[in-house]
Amino acid sequence: MNYKDESIKKYLGDLAARLPAPGGGSAAALTAGLGASLISMVVNFSIGKPKYVKSDKELKSILEKSEKLRGEFLRLMDLDAVAYQSKKIRDALNVPFMVCRLCFEGMKLCAPLVTHGNVNLISDVAIAAILLESGFASAYLNVEVNLQLLGDKKLTQAINKELAQKEKSVRKTRQETEESVGKIIRR
Repeated sequence: MNYKDESIKKYLGDLAARLPAPGGGSAAALTAGLGASLISMVVNFSIGKPKYVKSDKELKSILEKSEKLRGEFLRLMDLDAVAYQSKKIRDALNVPFMVCRLCFEGMKLCAPLVTHGNVNLISDVAIAAILLESGFASAYLNVEVNLQLLGDKKLTQAINKELAQKEKSVRKTRQETEESVGKIIRR
């Protein structure tokens, strides 16, 4: 199925239905895509504004990265459904693993927006971080399930080591972003 070209109503209906796919992996990618989209929105409301003109170069770089991530998350949303239906564990593992890695990259875009993004959309930066953390955590669960099914101890150790480190960073970044945004909101 090519959900990226369908309505959200269709996607959510299929997600709720008694169908093998889409499932949690696809939903994790969509959740992360929502986070990347919010990053792009904040940047789009910041670029070209006199108050943020000194940050235009950095903002444009963030926008380029967030848009690339948004496209990848959409692609992975569909690819997860295909991988699940293929019944190939390796394929089913690769998609959520990539979602985790991309969520980690997306989180790096949040902190600069707290200080350089449009302050009127500051809560959206925190929401983006929350969504990216949620996408990461959801995808990580699917990685663990698929690693168990694969039964490759060496691969399991390597992937778990990488994702455990990334998970700490993702959680810390989300927490710091939320705290920074909270301080700005409560001024």
